[in-house]
Amino acid sequence: FSGPFTDVVTTNLKLRNPSDRKVCFKVKTTAPRRYCVRPNSGIIDPGSSVIVSVMLQPFDYDPNEKSKHKFMVQTTYAPPNITDMEAVWKEAKPDELMDSKLRCVFEMPNENDKLNDIDASKPAPVLNTSKQDGPMPKSHSVSLNDTETRKLMEECKRLQAEIMKLTDENRHLRDEGLRLRKVAHSDKSGSPTALAIRDNGSNSLPSLLVVIAAIFIGFFLGKFIL
Repeated sequence: FSGPFTDVVTTNLKLRNPSDRKVCFKVKTTAPRRYCVRPNSGIIDPGSSVIVSVMLQPFDYDPNEKSKHKFMVQTTYAPPNITDMEAVWKEAKPDELMDSKLRCVFEMPNENDKLNDIDASKPAPVLNTSKQDGPMPKSHSVSLNDTETRKLMEECKRLQAEIMKLTDENRHLRDEGLRLRKVAHSDKSGSPTALAIRDNGSNSLPSLLVVIAAIFIGFFLGKFIL
């Protein structure tokens, strides 16, 4: 059995019947709680073979501990018209039984084998075989920079159009504020306090728009320069 033994480890045992008669077999072990055998008994036809799977359950492996686990494959010729396998083994005489004993061996993979497996799983590196292949990634990078620059230029144009629009709105609001101020002066029933509030409100809105526009322009121009 080859480790690591943190999971079930399966080893196949091949049994072949070289005789011209049917043979009954049974697989026994000194550690039945540690192993699962499928099939653990059966009949093999003349000249045929069967595969027996021996599954070792997970356990804490100690390389200093010697394995004492053993298996025994017991066989006997099958009587004609067999119906009860248990009766065959109970009625079999000692001189009619044949057995083969096997000792379990536990092995851990070597560190070199682990390294070879890891190296084999890694993809092979791709080497440049000519100098003409070198500039390829660079030209690709340049095309990406050109695309980014084009996007930034378009964004700057859009922001300039927004600034012009905000400037026009600011001028319009300023004119509107002057008109309202004239109306307020001409209106004798108007309140001075209400006029001051209206005046401050009309002046603060254009200033806020200009500040927002300046923030957007500074952000995109900084990104373009960097």
